[in-house]
Amino acid sequence: MNDWPDGWDDSRNNGGNRYGRGSAGAQPESARVMRQVRRGPASPGPGPGAPPYGGVPQQPNYGDGQGYGDDYDNGYDSGYNTGQVYGSPNGPGGPQGPGGTGTRGPRPAPNWRRRIKWTAITLVTLLVVVSVGTYFWADSKLHRDVDLSKVIDRPDGGKGTNYLIVGSDSRAGMSAEEKKKLHTGSAEGKRTDSMMILHTGDNGSTLVSLPRDSDVEIPTYKGSDSGKTYQGTGRHVKLNAAYAEDGPELLVRTVEFNTGLRIDHYVEIGFGGFAKIVDAVGGVDMTLDKGFKDKYSGADFKAGKQTLNGEQALAFVRTRHAFAASDLERTKNQQKFLAALAHQVATPTTVLNPFTLYPTMGAGLDSLTVDKDMSLWDLADMFWAMKGVTGGDGKSMNMPISGSTGGNLVWDKTKVKALVDELKNDDKVTVSGN
Repeated sequence: MNDWPDGWDDSRNNGGNRYGRGSAGAQPESARVMRQVRRGPASPGPGPGAPPYGGVPQQPNYGDGQGYGDDYDNGYDSGYNTGQVYGSPNGPGGPQGPGGTGTRGPRPAPNWRRRIKWTAITLVTLLVVVSVGTYFWADSKLHRDVDLSKVIDRPDGGKGTNYLIVGSDSRAGMSAEEKKKLHTGSAEGKRTDSMMILHTGDNGSTLVSLPRDSDVEIPTYKGSDSGKTYQGTGRHVKLNAAYAEDGPELLVRTVEFNTGLRIDHYVEIGFGGFAKIVDAVGGVDMTLDKGFKDKYSGADFKAGKQTLNGEQALAFVRTRHAFAASDLERTKNQQKFLAALAHQVATPTTVLNPFTLYPTMGAGLDSLTVDKDMSLWDLADMFWAMKGVTGGDGKSMNMPISGSTGGNLVWDKTKVKALVDELKNDDKVTVSGN
């Protein structure tokens, strides 16, 4: 029988030896029955009446308000013994736990107006960032190498905008293999294979092709590199010879002198760049009324509808030896091809597909040489005007020709003057060309 009162050992009262107090007695004391102690707040430290070392402290009375009280006697369990965590769905009071309802509470309805608002803001922001980035990327690719301020004795400007568009036979950046493939040869320097004046204004746009064999007078001009003034002597040459003599600046000066029309912007593209643009858009569809061959340009076409790649397109716009009208027929083919190319570039499959749009823009912009004042907005205006003209919304024509002399095509001066007056005044063009 346990004779310890209230959990104290009797060694405190009579000093008797007991097992566990260093007694020499071999007989252990009888088993004690102790109430199970559950986890709870830490007990206060020992007070003045604490038992000596080795004694058994009095256990708290769970029924007197100092312990867990009645909750313990009723079998209350905090859940720590079973791994339950307060606040979890399966814990006490949770929807799936003891006392829960068995179902989760309803979620709040999504705020669709707020979601749509922020989605729209995100998309608009992304569009602005991409547009601004594309603008600066495209602007950096333009080669603004032509200085029209070097052109002297210029005519007065008129209404609308006049672009001089030049296709040169420049082979810059082309490898020997590319020159052979494109049938360009390896001639030094560069010449012009095609020249056009594009006028844009309020009364529609007009595209006038200037045959490279046009008979023109070289006027007094200032050298683009030397700055030296070369006096005019009344010398007549083919128009493309002006470009070969002193580049774009003299070509502009010669066109302005022989027409009286002020050129506002200059745009030039070489052989390689032209072919890359065509390949970037996946080729250009053309329908030919009859086939033709030309060993000089490499052309070999059959009649009917076909898709021209870069190599074939370049051969098509360069061919003149296969036609009786030579250069005049070539300028007509150039206008036809530009119409097809503009249509292909402006299709949704090109404009809305970044994998096609950016390569096309990159190939085109990187291949262009323009004047120092040309902006991307000017370039866009030129492109859309050309697309409209070649698509039938404007007028396309050759410079009026009255005859030829020594292989040079002579302009019809009366018609040319009437044409220039209409362009200057931005009137509807009524003059017909060849």
